[in-house]
Amino acid sequence: MTQTQTQTHPAAVADSEMQAEKRALLDREVKHIDIKSFDARPVIDQMREMSFTSRDLARAAEIYNTMLADPDCMIILTLAGSTSAGGCMDLYADLVRHNMVDAIVATGASIVDMDFFEGLGFKHYQAAGDVDDRKLRDLYIDRIYDTYIDEEDLQSCDHTILEIANALPPKAYSSRAFIAEMGRYLTQHGKKDNALVKLAFEKSVPIFCPAFTDSSAGFGLVKHQADNPGNHMTIDSIADFRELTDLKIKCGTSGLLMIGGGVPKNFAQDTVVCAEILGHDAPMHKYAIQITVADVRDGACSSSTLKEACSWGKVDIALEQMVYAEAGSVVPLLASDAYHRGHWKNRKEKKLADVFTA
Repeated sequence: MTQTQTQTHPAAVADSEMQAEKRALLDREVKHIDIKSFDARPVIDQMREMSFTSRDLARAAEIYNTMLADPDCMIILTLAGSTSAGGCMDLYADLVRHNMVDAIVATGASIVDMDFFEGLGFKHYQAAGDVDDRKLRDLYIDRIYDTYIDEEDLQSCDHTILEIANALPPKAYSSRAFIAEMGRYLTQHGKKDNALVKLAFEKSVPIFCPAFTDSSAGFGLVKHQADNPGNHMTIDSIADFRELTDLKIKCGTSGLLMIGGGVPKNFAQDTVVCAEILGHDAPMHKYAIQITVADVRDGACSSSTLKEACSWGKVDIALEQMVYAEAGSVVPLLASDAYHRGHWKNRKEKKLADVFTA
């Protein structure tokens, strides 16, 4: 062979080297915490005798256990931020599996880019050390603080959303209805038994994403509309608000377990006001917990402190607790404590998604 014949094309070498570099960066999967594997009750019990955030967390755990012990209480879990990607994904799935929440309001990223994404068999990875973000872009690796996602896998997730949308009759759907179809898809094609979207579908726990297209789903749905002009499905966020308000009216007593804040928190709280606008005397949320690192000094704190929300007629202040902490560090303690105290064992499943299919 001539020297020319034995040489590898420079582009192929570069591609091969980049793929090897990418594999090296994506070699350590994020492992999701298992709240059943440890008993946080002794820790929470001792925190109750401490001060500062420890005592706040212990009181939040007490309120959550009170919600679980209240047979009339509808428990709404709200998710914002990236705790699912960071290792809490199985935790939230366990809350659904063990009847510890009745409805979920989340960001689209929490449901699509994180949970549905892993339900399809993809993974999140731990970042090791500092890597130039321009290099990550060249390698098609997306970064969430110290967590990596393979952009090629994420685009595969986008195309799966497109596939689901293409298979549906062209009309308006609430995000709850579309996410139910995502859950149905995972029951047939999923790679992870305890994906939150799949479990919620199987256990009739409705999931709402009022800003659904602010996620990987948005790309797939935009492609669906572009490919089907005038004959496509769409997401109706007003239907989301109406449906969740209907659940509030139906159940009356309600409690909020809020991880982060933002749109999911405000959306869930506003159901009380919406019920009033619709002519129903729905009580304020009886219980409320928010775990957040947001600041109050700019007037926001992810749509107000819980005491402030009382002035808007949203949350009763008798059984509320703000916990100012990074959620991934404290939610596992709260959830493990509740799991091992076992009030969920006596709860009757509400199966609230059945309200919309009856």
